[in-house]
Amino acid sequence: QLQAYGGGLVQAGGSLRLSCAASGFTLDYHAIGWFRQAPGKEREGVAYISRRGSSTYYPDSVRGRFTISRDNAKNTIYLQMNSLKREDTAVYYCAARAILKDAVVTGITGYEYWGQGTQVTVSS
Repeated sequence: QLQAYGGGLVQAGGSLRLSCAASGFTLDYHAIGWFRQAPGKEREGVAYISRRGSSTYYPDSVRGRFTISRDNAKNTIYLQMNSLKREDTAVYYCAARAILKDAVVTGITGYEYWGQGTQVTVSS
């Protein structure tokens, strides 16, 4: 089970840090992704990290503003979001996918465990 938290209301230009804690399994052998879904839009990936944290990937829409990290000892993943824009408003989900190699896995396909989502609202 994954539990995402840390969302809230923030003004444009502000920052938020999301956390995602795993319980019932260890994240050591899982690649992680953060996804978001805005009303009326498809779910999209915004950050990915390999199981050991050696590789990350971000789409152009958030690159340079979002940073994904992980603390395997705490079984927790983080998403630091800076310079937030109104278009970042969405429900944010963390997800995990079992993998043996230390590589990022982009896209939604194959992610087995999903958190319940946390709302991020950016006001102008």
